[in-house]
Formats: sequence, structure tokens, C-alpha cells
Amino acid sequence: MGAKRSPEGCKVGIFGVPYDGTTSFRPGSRFGPSAIREFSNGLETFCPQLNFDLEEIEFADFGSLEIPYGAPEPVINAVNQATKKLQVLGLKPLILGGEHSITSGAVAAIANAQPDLILVQLDAHADLRQEWLGSNHNHACTMRRCLEVLPSKQIFQLAIRSGTFNEFKELRAHKRLISHKQGHPATALEKAMKPHLGKPIYLTVDVDWFDPSVMPGTGTPEPGGFLWDDFASVIDVLKHHQLMAADIVELSPQLDSSGISTILAAKITRSLLMLLNASD
Repeated sequence: MGAKRSPEGCKVGIFGVPYDGTTSFRPGSRFGPSAIREFSNGLETFCPQLNFDLEEIEFADFGSLEIPYGAPEPVINAVNQATKKLQVLGLKPLILGGEHSITSGAVAAIANAQPDLILVQLDAHADLRQEWLGSNHNHACTMRRCLEVLPSKQIFQLAIRSGTFNEFKELRAHKRLISHKQGHPATALEKAMKPHLGKPIYLTVDVDWFDPSVMPGTGTPEPGGFLWDDFASVIDVLKHHQLMAADIVELSPQLDSSGISTILAAKITRSLLMLLNASD
């Protein structure tokens, strides 16, 4: 996408996290960061929706972290430290996963500097389990871990469609579950976020939020998902808010020989680059 290697003059910094050590169904998201970079060459630099061109934006790509393939805790710590380093450089982090367990490390780093941080989650799954498969840092537990490091305790979980009975009971009780109907504007999200204008936002995009018809390349696909126009409606809401950091996770490119999943993930990346650059 034309990224620089030097942070000088940049507002956004990218790094990848090639990790899928807690994947519970189909592995392969460790290949996500490199695939997004490769397929981004096939995108136009101009986005008609946001009326921005990547050629007018200065952003840096620092490559991917060197991480151990084992327990998730050292990986989450490495993500936390890398996020803090970008903050010291005055850059807004954009993280390419990798599986969803990495998000809590980045959220903790941003929330440490901005305690009123709000987390917006696009995901098919609630990810609120206390532990899964013997690990409390499994990718199915990532929102539970994020709640523990988020002082505001404010998470908007958009159109979650899969989870346990207790997860959905909690979502509804705490009014975190935000509805969205395919093909419609994101009016429920807009209404929920309106009182929080000006507050810092972290956006996490698990690509299984999208329908498997357009995103087959993910480890835990879930029927009944969303299309690009639905994501665009979310962007229309978020462009009025202060996006401070974001991640794109759970792309498993080898599960989709057509490449459409990776193209979609690269286009998400382009939109988030532009939103991060435009936010103050």
C-alpha cells in the first residue's frame, strides 16, 4: 500500500502478529499479515467512500513481530510493548493478525494512556468466555480479558450472532450487544455511540463478522454474517469519532484459494488506515 519504513512525518504505524497458537478450529491466521500486505498491491489507492487517497497519507509499516510459537501470554506481552513503542513515536497503531487473543495486549497499552477508551468489536462471536481449552487467553476469551484492562468497561459488540447462553445473557444485561440488520445503515451503533463523541475509540475487526460467502478464509466461519456495505455503514459512523487504534484479526488465507477473503481484509485495512489518519 505504499507504506514507509520510517515513522518520520507519519500518523499511523502498522505491525503484524503472525500467531494462531490458541486457534480452536481451523489454524492458519498466522499467515494473515503477510497475505494482507501481498494482496494490498491489487487495491486502488483511492477510497470513494472516504474521499481519501493513500498516496496523500504518510504511514509506516514496521513488519511483523518475532514471536514464540507457544503459549499466548508472551505474544500478548509483545503486542503490548510494540503498541507502547508506537505511542511513544506519536503513531496510531494498526495491527494485522493473527488470531484474536492478541487484542487484549494492544487494548491494555492504549487504555493505560487513555483510560476513557471505548472498544468497538465487529465479530461473529461474543468471545466472553472465562477460559477455553484450558487457557484464559484463548481467542474465545479475548473480550473477557479486554474488559479486565479497560477502565471504562465500555464495549460495543456489534451484531454478535454466536456464543453461549451465559455470554448472550451478559451481553443483554450490560447493554453491550448492538443490533445491525444486513443492508441497512448502522443506526443502532450511531445511537449508542452518540453520547461518547470525542472519546478515544479502539476498533477490533474479527473478519468472521462477515458472511462466509464473502469471507470463507477464516478459522471459525459463522453463517448469517455481513457484507461490505454493512462494514461501510460502520465506517460512516466511526468517521465522526476519534479512532485511536485498530486491529484486523482471524484471516486464514490458505482456507480460501480464490483470494477474495484476503482482498476483503486488505480493503478493510485501507479504510482503517484512512480513518486513523483522519482522526485527531
